[in-house]
Amino acid sequence: MLPTFHLSPYLYAFMSIFLHSLKKRGHLDRIHLTVCNVGSRKINDKDDYGSLDWSIFAPNLTIYGFDADADACEAANDRSTAQQVPWTEHHIPLALSNAIGEATLYVTQNPMCSSLYPPNEEYLERFTGLIKLVATDFTIEVETTTLDAFCRQEGIEAIDFLQIDVQGADLNVLQGANQILQTVLATQVEVEFSHLYKGQPLFADVDAFMRTNDFTLFDLSHTACGRARSLLQTSRHPGQLLWGDAYYFCDLIGSDLSSEAKMRRKTPEQILKLACLADVLEFSDYALELLEYLILNYGSDPAYNVADAIVESLQLYPDVANRWDAFPFFQTLRKYASPDILDTLAQCSEALP
Repeated sequence: MLPTFHLSPYLYAFMSIFLHSLKKRGHLDRIHLTVCNVGSRKINDKDDYGSLDWSIFAPNLTIYGFDADADACEAANDRSTAQQVPWTEHHIPLALSNAIGEATLYVTQNPMCSSLYPPNEEYLERFTGLIKLVATDFTIEVETTTLDAFCRQEGIEAIDFLQIDVQGADLNVLQGANQILQTVLATQVEVEFSHLYKGQPLFADVDAFMRTNDFTLFDLSHTACGRARSLLQTSRHPGQLLWGDAYYFCDLIGSDLSSEAKMRRKTPEQILKLACLADVLEFSDYALELLEYLILNYGSDPAYNVADAIVESLQLYPDVANRWDAFPFFQTLRKYASPDILDTLAQCSEALP
């Protein structure tokens, strides 16, 4: 059985594995990433794309943020201006849903929990601390639109990464993005497993929709909460599973794509984009699989022969660099890497016991 390597940063302080070598060697020069964040209120540093590895795509990076709270959008735009970010970033005060019209926005005690669905307060009271966050403070009527309508109006032809966090109305946003979703490569969608909001869709509904649209679930983070009337918890089951983030990718190198539109997008540029998204989202195994596919199928083009970048990246991890032979793609690298890199591989191989 081949060993599994669990990578932790060795020299670098960032979490992506391959992006910095790809950038240094010019492989990112010809791609431009468009990111759409629905529910873009900035609560902490993790909500700021610039604090993560996304900034490496600058200046070829455009970020659109949406939030029903105009003040939150203004604050986010002011922050980007003050930071003089080297990419394009706009936060737009719109309530995105599955239709153009009007809807009631339930503004909660903590504004980050506001939703187009009414909080299920009787249910929330059963869990420690939730009612103080999600109880309704007041309601307002808001105009809603769809992501498809916005993209048509603004002439946006593609979105590469779509992140949605709108407190139970995430499926509504997806349903209003049927056209532009055909261009999306990866998504991060907040999902709920119980009705925290009355009438809201649950994870199963979101998952069925995403699979119908040729997306594959890669991971599911989760949050559990204990009962308000009980202080008993175990480390194995610290409470009931209530919500989390679902990560989906459109697997362009798979053979089971049902959409002709997605089959037509199976190009080296799109596969490189997909690998970059996998890397920045810390799905390193998938990123490496995609990069090897890129080499094997398009490696005759220097723009897509990323063998040297792979070796340079993995050399930062001694456990990997000393065991090149353990990787199935070792022979691929030997065939496509430059002479200098081949010398490195040879030296590592000779050093093996």
